[in-house]
Amino acid sequence: MKPSPAPFVGVVSDTHGELPPAVIGALRGASHIVHAGDAEHEGGIAGLRELAPVCAVRGNMDRFGHAGKRPISALVEFENTSIYVLHDLSTLDLDPAAAGIRVVIHGHTHVAEVWEREGVLYLNPGSAVRPRAGGPTVARLHVMDGSLLAELVPL
Repeated sequence: MKPSPAPFVGVVSDTHGELPPAVIGALRGASHIVHAGDAEHEGGIAGLRELAPVCAVRGNMDRFGHAGKRPISALVEFENTSIYVLHDLSTLDLDPAAAGIRVVIHGHTHVAEVWEREGVLYLNPGSAVRPRAGGPTVARLHVMDGSLLAELVPL
């Protein structure tokens, strides 16, 4: 596998207390990492923090300890690009295009997907440990000169 062009945001979701070595390998070199919820334990987040700064939001299974104190959503600025992060897309309570958000990152379904609507890129990295369709995945979000490329990475 050839190295990904920098800079990129590593994107992971629904790790449910696990952090397989393949996740670390796939996200190595990220400038920032987003975890879109259901980490369940702080150990996996701590492992990701060894690679890059991490933004993690709370998922429906993040109920206890540090996980239960994470925000429901977050707005991240990366390379002059606004990225909105939440766990369950069905709870999105704003119009991303009207708010100037370029990317919405979410999880919850355990199904990796990328699509665009009204100029907003929607990215679900799937699940790194319990996929519901296909194999386990993470994603890389490349931001280059205002253009966006979402890359789903099989583990």
